[in-house]
This record gives sequence, C-alpha cells and structure tokens, in this order.
Amino acid sequence: MKLRNLFFRVTIPRANAFRWFVNYNFLEQTQESARWNFYNAGPGVQTYSPFPAEIVSPTMAQTISSTSSVTLQWNGSDVDNDIVNYDIYFGVNNPPSINSSGISADQLTVSVAPNTIYYWNVVTKDAAGNTSESGVYQFRVLE
Repeated sequence: MKLRNLFFRVTIPRANAFRWFVNYNFLEQTQESARWNFYNAGPGVQTYSPFPAEIVSPTMAQTISSTSSVTLQWNGSDVDNDIVNYDIYFGVNNPPSINSSGISADQLTVSVAPNTIYYWNVVTKDAAGNTSESGVYQFRVLE
C-alpha cells in the first residue's frame, strides 16, 4: 500500500462560497468523500459612528449681548475620518426642530431675537450612514 501526499494547497478568492470533497481509489474502485461547504469571508467590515459634536459656541447656558444673529460653532471628529455633514436643530422649543440639514461646515449663523432663550444641537453623519447627537444646548440673548 502506497500513501500519497494528503495535502493540497490552493488559493481561493475571498467573499465566495465553496464546496469541496475528495475522490480516492479504494480496492480498485473510485470513491467520493462526504461534501463540505464553507464560505471564505472577506476582510471584516467595521465602521464606527462619529463622536458627538463638541459644542464650541455658544456654550451651555451662555448669555449673549443683544444681537440679531449668532454663529453656532462645533467640532466634529470620527475614528474613520468620514464625516459627510451635519444636521442643525435650533429654536425656542426644547427639543429644537431641524433648522438646516446637510451642512458641511462646522458653523452656522442663525437669526435671534432679544430676551429669548434658544436651544440647539448637532447631529453628525458619516459616509456609512452612522450618526451621533451632541445633546441639546441652550443660550440666552439679552435685551
């Protein structure tokens, strides 16, 4: 009885399903082993949600002198570095309603009235469709 090499090296593509079996000769008859299925998964796909935007200005409970407009400023960051835009919620109600969507800058100037409290927050969106929310901040415009 002569044994042959039982190893066979093959390179297979990723992200494909495969089936394998072995044909062999036993007592001068060709036999077939059981069939096995497997999937050669590709590299894992990982995507991370962006960090909640860091509010720069106006900060929580900040009081602002009488003015007709205020520039909302924030910083966005993401492990994947794939932030695509921001939705800004702003208004006199808490929670605020959407004011602007798809903003690519990290600031937005809004109109305000004196002697009013305003609420705002930022929703950060990345290329994979992940989102994060800054939490609601408030500020007051004086007369």
